[in-house]
Amino acid sequence: MRSPWHQKYRETPGEYIWGTEPSSFAREAAELLPQGARVLELGCGEGRDCVFFGSRGFDVVGVDSAAAGIRKAERLAREHGVSVRWVTADMAEVNLEGPFDLVYSCGAVHYAPRPERDRLLHATKTLTRPGGLHAHIVFTDREIYVELGEIIDYFLPGELTRLYSDWRILVREEGAISCAQDGTPHRHSVETLIARRPAEA
Repeated sequence: MRSPWHQKYRETPGEYIWGTEPSSFAREAAELLPQGARVLELGCGEGRDCVFFGSRGFDVVGVDSAAAGIRKAERLAREHGVSVRWVTADMAEVNLEGPFDLVYSCGAVHYAPRPERDRLLHATKTLTRPGGLHAHIVFTDREIYVELGEIIDYFLPGELTRLYSDWRILVREEGAISCAQDGTPHRHSVETLIARRPAEA
């Protein structure tokens, strides 16, 4: 298992490890979407961002391979009166039908091995509506902290941007986030990207 959070979700059935409030990144992405947009989240975990997107009236699909995480996500959606289509599957292998207005991930796609994630991002680009968006936050190799034995293919400098060289880059930032999920304060270097697929002529 590359991600340690599957086991953490099983160990904490009554607790939301990441909380229930949406990430600031989800809020930022939502502001760029049209009414009724169709959203795909890769690695949705316990569902906080999917539920937020659903609360905004978007048509949402959340994918995660951790069944315990999806169970929490389902409960959170019920508590908020929100409808989300939950899919328990490896994000690199799931078969979905587009088009989507947004393909989104927040700290997830770096768990997929590089060859699989390159295919994944290419495939989801083809599922994205012309003028649609991709929004990703990924771990990079500038500042590495191995948390709970996780296995990550860290993104290299500029790697994520190169994968979207044929799209319009709206946001690209490099930085670091503070974390202490394993009980030890530490940081992860990250790259944030929001890119828009060119509209067809």
